Amino acid sequence: MAPVLEARGLTVSWEGMGVLDDVSLSVGAGQLVCLVGRSGSGKSTLFHALAGLSVPDAGTVLLEGEDVTGHPGSVAYMLQKDLLLPERTVLDNTALPLLLKGVPKAEARTRASGRFARFGLEGSQGLYPDQLSGGMRQRAALLRTCLMDDPVVLMDEPFSALDALTRQDMRAWLLDLVDAVGLTVLLVTHDVDEAVALADRILVLRGDPAAGVPSSVAGEVDVDCPRADRAGFVLTEAALEVKRAVLALL
Repeated sequence: MAPVLEARGLTVSWEGMGVLDDVSLSVGAGQLVCLVGRSGSGKSTLFHALAGLSVPDAGTVLLEGEDVTGHPGSVAYMLQKDLLLPERTVLDNTALPLLLKGVPKAEARTRASGRFARFGLEGSQGLYPDQLSGGMRQRAALLRTCLMDDPVVLMDEPFSALDALTRQDMRAWLLDLVDAVGLTVLLVTHDVDEAVALADRILVLRGDPAAGVPSSVAGEVDVDCPRADRAGFVLTEAALEVKRAVLALL
């Protein structure tokens, strides 16, 4: 499978401290790949480089074979916080990417509203963010991200602020959405169990930049289970073997 998103030899330093060293990875079309690493290992720094928000000291970011290193706006980027604007309705929040692209307001609202049912938001168009549950806010944030129509979605610990039961529901919903919409996703998490529950492949970022050890990709682990069967898979010995393999790389 030809990669949609590829990083080759990314090296990043910050104020004289090496953060990433020769990081290479790839994400294929329709894949959900999780990037796992300890706190402080440089996961967000890597995402900033992949999203074009920072320029690496060395290395290249390729999107569908094109060099997009240092060019923001090439991929969609969903941050950990939903960043919904409190003074705007949910509909107007989700329509923002279309408005920024110059789509007329009435058309932007119609196009955004047409996807509310798929994202589990039907009926919430006229509500305001503080009227939504945490899970619904994250769904709205992801809808807004997907309306950018970029070929890859970067998700930075999107469910970490949710309670355990809501996180479980959101993971199942995301798996269904990836299949239904055909999303290509690279998702950062420090939660190995979450990676096992979600990923087709798990990449492990290992290092301790604060201690002078820049991070690199220590390896990857395949999750050999169809997404539709993932809820049962996470309770099996096979899932524990995947978890053990990931922990051995951390």
